[in-house]
Amino acid sequence: MIKIKPFITLTAILVVVTLMLPALLVLPFSDAKTSRQLGEVSKPKPVHVQAENTADAAMEVAVYRTAKKKIETLPLDQYLIGVVAAEMPADFQLEALKAQALAARTYIVRQLLNKEKIGLPEGKADVTDTEIHQVYKNNEELKKLWGVDYKWKINKITEAVKETSGQILTYEGNPITPTFFSTSNGYTENSEDYWSNSYPYLRSVASPWDKNSPKFISQKIMSVGEFEARLGVKLVDRKNVGKIIERTAGKRVGKVEINGKVLTGREIRDKLDLRSSDFSWVVKGNNIIITTKGFGHGVGMSQYGANGMASEGKNYKEIVKYYYKGVEISNSDTLITKVTAKK
Repeated sequence: MIKIKPFITLTAILVVVTLMLPALLVLPFSDAKTSRQLGEVSKPKPVHVQAENTADAAMEVAVYRTAKKKIETLPLDQYLIGVVAAEMPADFQLEALKAQALAARTYIVRQLLNKEKIGLPEGKADVTDTEIHQVYKNNEELKKLWGVDYKWKINKITEAVKETSGQILTYEGNPITPTFFSTSNGYTENSEDYWSNSYPYLRSVASPWDKNSPKFISQKIMSVGEFEARLGVKLVDRKNVGKIIERTAGKRVGKVEINGKVLTGREIRDKLDLRSSDFSWVVKGNNIIITTKGFGHGVGMSQYGANGMASEGKNYKEIVKYYYKGVEISNSDTLITKVTAKK
């Protein structure tokens, strides 16, 4: 006699396994974080690669290497990587680095369109590798500078340049002069308070994030004799060394009167080689102790301010539009075509 119960039991098990098999196959790969609505297609994570085949790669830049006294020609994207790497710390927030890349690209496109030759030697160079234009370091120089950190730093800088590819800052359709500096005194400057030209997009704004910069406060000590010689003044009353008679919109020193002689804050900064034109001083014996707030001319985008904004969640577009008033982020393709045609 055939026993039916084991057969029925085996059949039931096979049916259950068959029904459960699809679920068992799916289950190990399921996760509540990846669940999505019906009909929703999952998007692959973006892969960051070296900047190439972009709008930036269509144009070349001839850089005069000051130390070697020769011209180095390279694609725009590689030039921008070298500029951002030289001008801003790689450990800054990515959105701050993007803002720097956007400013750097805008500057060089404007430079190439206008063909300004100030500070350039005779020849075919477009820019130098110094602060006269934009500081630039090539790949080999960056490898020596960064050492074991080279890989992650160059990848991060490249990402910042690539993700802003083809974008420049414009005002009324024209590339702006995107000045930038390290650290403010808590405010940026109106352009005409430091230079002679007034630009509607280079207006004074509050920049409170800079107070966290290691360059926010600094001191310099020099002898009274050196102070007098550099400024061309004579101190009669050492208790009252000059009087500030004017302040700028950015809270810096506009003008100072020292024993009848009036000097601008910028003149004093330049002659005394100070970090900022927001300064104060006090006489101690035969020395003068000068305290400054901020580092740089103060016009345009503060780099430490940009990093502070990025740390609070602001993106690069919000950063540049905060420091450059009334600007638009525009496509550079048409302008790049004009530059290429001129060459």
